Amino acid sequence: MTLEESFDAAAEKARGIQNVSNDNKLKLYGLFKQATQGPIGDRPRPGFFSPTERAKYDAWALLGDKEKEQAMEEYVTLVESL
Repeated sequence: MTLEESFDAAAEKARGIQNVSNDNKLKLYGLFKQATQGPIGDRPRPGFFSPTERAKYDAWALLGDKEKEQAMEEYVTLVESL
């Protein structure tokens, strides 16, 4: 199975996982965005009155310039550990 196939399978599995902590949800979100869209770049940070969107932005921004493949591997590993 290729990395992309493993990633797609993990993404499908992640949709059905129950009782995931907010920290792990944010890690999954950031890794998914990094793997599918790349670094956050110069996208503007959401405003103070959007705390959920801000937390998601911050989770993605923490990954910096992490390579797509590395983000995919970490995503798969995290989903398997949940």
